[in-house]
Amino acid sequence: MKRLFPVLAALLAACLCAPVTAQDNPIEALPWQKGPTTVQLGTHASLQVPEGYAFLDAKGTKALNLLMENPSGDGDDYALVDNGGDWVAYFSYADTGYIKDDEQIDADDILDSIRRGTEQSNTERRSRGWEELRILGWSAKPEYDIQLKSLAWSILAETVGTQQKVVNYNTRLLGRYGVMEVVVATAPDKLGHAVESFKSAVPGFQFSPGETYGEYQPGDHVAAYGLAALITGGAAAVAAKKGFFAVIGGFLAATWKFLLIGLAAMGTWFKSLFQKKR
Repeated sequence: MKRLFPVLAALLAACLCAPVTAQDNPIEALPWQKGPTTVQLGTHASLQVPEGYAFLDAKGTKALNLLMENPSGDGDDYALVDNGGDWVAYFSYADTGYIKDDEQIDADDILDSIRRGTEQSNTERRSRGWEELRILGWSAKPEYDIQLKSLAWSILAETVGTQQKVVNYNTRLLGRYGVMEVVVATAPDKLGHAVESFKSAVPGFQFSPGETYGEYQPGDHVAAYGLAALITGGAAAVAAKKGFFAVIGGFLAATWKFLLIGLAAMGTWFKSLFQKKR
């Protein structure tokens, strides 16, 4: 990859050409918590991490984002991986207020907004010397599960320079006061396995007592937007309707997640992580 930072290039070369050790494995050096264990996602939710999965707190996830060339948002991110090393799931909480789930979603209109916003978000990536992104289309159109109170979709994109394909599987889990945003980054040919593996861990997720969607009470703060805006950044989507695509671009710059260090290297690093005794 043309724009990999020199230190990442050196790490990748070491990983592919020599046995992986704790000393040259930056992923293994992060403060992982291996399952089975229960972890907190900030103060709003918890997650039961199963055997064969590992979790990073907010500080560790910031370090992981630097390795993956992912800008960090304003809030805290938390990372989850499985022992296959094919995907990384990022959790972050948005204090949106209660989201009404009675809105119809226009997938084509949303995709157009995402494309235009991504053009703006590339300004941030260029400033960091990172690959720019081009949106190719839906990998799976938005679908709302009324029973689980979750919205899911996936978008296929590619890097402009190297034309490396990348896909993000997104889930928004609705709560009483806000939304847990989940982004699963993987390669397009690994998407089916990644989603299946990720979903096996989701039943261990739960909002804190008093914060579930069904515990809504009259008088709670209700968001001024619905389901569609969750895909394009909430309040940013409202601004985008007025032509401010730079606003939605800022949201996309923080929420798109990449695996640009190379899937072969990442898989080797993560497998080394799980081979080490807890």
